[in-house]
Amino acid sequence: MPLPSNAPSAEALRAEFLLDPGVVFLNHGSFGATPEPVFAEYLYWQRELERQPVEFLGRRADGLLDEVRVSMAAYLGCQPENLVLNPNATTGINVVARSFPFQPGDEIVGTDLEYGACARAWEWFAAKQGASYVPAHVELPVTAPEAVVDAVFAAVTPRTRAIFLSHITSGTALRLPVEAVVRRAREMGILTVIDGAHAVGQILVDLEAIGADFYASNFHKWLCAPKGSGFLYARPEHHAWLEGPIVSWGWVEGNERYRPESQFVSRNQMQGTRDLAAFLATPSAVAFQEARDWDAVRDRCHALVLEARERILAMTGLPPISPVESDGGYRWFRQMAAAPLPAGIDGFELKRRLYDDFRIEIPITWWDEQPAIRFSFQGYNCQSDLDALLEALEQLLPAMGVTT
Repeated sequence: MPLPSNAPSAEALRAEFLLDPGVVFLNHGSFGATPEPVFAEYLYWQRELERQPVEFLGRRADGLLDEVRVSMAAYLGCQPENLVLNPNATTGINVVARSFPFQPGDEIVGTDLEYGACARAWEWFAAKQGASYVPAHVELPVTAPEAVVDAVFAAVTPRTRAIFLSHITSGTALRLPVEAVVRRAREMGILTVIDGAHAVGQILVDLEAIGADFYASNFHKWLCAPKGSGFLYARPEHHAWLEGPIVSWGWVEGNERYRPESQFVSRNQMQGTRDLAAFLATPSAVAFQEARDWDAVRDRCHALVLEARERILAMTGLPPISPVESDGGYRWFRQMAAAPLPAGIDGFELKRRLYDDFRIEIPITWWDEQPAIRFSFQGYNCQSDLDALLEALEQLLPAMGVTT
């Protein structure tokens, strides 16, 4: 018999968020949303900075950031010296890509499901050194995690130096089997870089259990921390060659901000004058979710995602891009999923009309020129939000030429 939950209702949680009540917000996946108690903590730290800027930035900042790293490392299952704070997952991926010791002819293997900004980072930095980024094709619909693993390694050659993979893809919202890819890559001596932008806060992330060489993510998406809070994890054997995004005092031997015992932290933590409030408020986001039985909240959201997917697929008559689960209990999505749309539909116009005519904030995404509608359900979403989306689609899809 399951234990009783103390999770608040969706309506109670909605009252704790700062979202516009006139908008049906089904796009938590893009930038997240921060609840009022966490936002209040964020404002507290901004005021602390302004109260005595020299004291705060000159004497307190490193110690405060260290405390956050200890707290978040415990949450993520890693050692704090292997974790640095940065604004977002894209920054973390850029740190690895710009530092990577490419040689001419080297290859970095990704997939054609990756987030475009991060794939572009690999393309850019690889090309500057005469290397190349190789996106493996993952055929959709996919039915088993092994198919993803096989697709990735089919693109691997003797020139492959690293594999770049999303934990949860942005456009298609699929959880990819990063653990299996990491294990096989390590056996082959290939480094692994994981983009976990949509994972932390939506699914359990245990960094040491995953075993990747690098893992970058956001705290401001599914964990609901303030915007501009994320991290990069790196195994200790790579710390010496990771450069960090900005050369500042943390790079200078003899400076009080320089840490010879931890150059990874030293090079990334001191970046000149910046607002640290988002980082310092992040532990309060963990506390917010823990106090509200967020596992039960995620289960409630998953039920809405399942219903949304089933009913949208029924409208379009198209097959799903994955099962709900594969053999062995592998779950493909949690609080965010995508349903394909007919290939001829104008996705930009559909997105515009959903917002302008119905005040529904939801993205239309693409893969291989195939449009899809991606729906996110966070704790503040309820059945009426789903019903509003379905009612809008029932009007718009036929008007845009969709028949089943």
